[in-house]
Amino acid sequence: MNGIALHGGLVPYGATFLIFMEYMRNSIRMASLMGQQVIYVFTHDSIGLGEDGPTHQPIEQLTSLRTTPNLNTWRPCDAVETAAAWDAAIKRHSGPTALVLSRQNLPHQQRTKAQLASIQNGAYVLKDSEGTPELILIATGSEVALAMDAADELEQQGKAVRVVSMPSAYRFNGQDAEYRESVLPKAVTKRIAIEAAHADYWYKYVGLDGRVIGMTTYGESAPAGICSSTSALPSTMWSNKPTNYSAKPCQHSVAFYG
Repeated sequence: MNGIALHGGLVPYGATFLIFMEYMRNSIRMASLMGQQVIYVFTHDSIGLGEDGPTHQPIEQLTSLRTTPNLNTWRPCDAVETAAAWDAAIKRHSGPTALVLSRQNLPHQQRTKAQLASIQNGAYVLKDSEGTPELILIATGSEVALAMDAADELEQQGKAVRVVSMPSAYRFNGQDAEYRESVLPKAVTKRIAIEAAHADYWYKYVGLDGRVIGMTTYGESAPAGICSSTSALPSTMWSNKPTNYSAKPCQHSVAFYG
């Protein structure tokens, strides 16, 4: 695809499972280094792909893509964010774009016109509390619906919760300080990032007082619904103490720590 981009006249794109970006690592890095408009569509982005097992379940690949200079990586939560990501990729001429998509079906999220426009900022408030939030949940992709459900349950317990969808950290990091503060106000230190991928990337957004629900080991070979079971999530989230978060039989796949 780099050769097609260098020749000009076409915008090349290609698709495969996210785990197989490892075979493409050097070409992705070269596209980023050369500033070429290449679009990568990666699917089957987490342990949610299920029975193919840990050899096919990405863990550290998202972090690798996000930390590649000049590569804009998107992990959308539904069809609307996916369309926004594709629009951004088509309009971006200064470097490559990676779209990281799930295998499983994801629910549509309701948005206002202002929220629709804010998707292009890379992160935006998808659900807000009345007044200053006590807790901010940050999520991407398939975990956004999970964060929304958790926020609803916590609100029933009297908690003020904001949900931030962050499909593109690259775009969000490029916004001005005022916008970033409006989404993630410094005064709110209780933050939890939720992503079925390597956890360490998220500490730059949750801080040392925050928590991350993410992957710390490889996955397991089991149906997706078992590997990504979340029955304990809402009650676990609000704890101020580091808590082990697990789901059998994938008990060592997911950890809640900070």
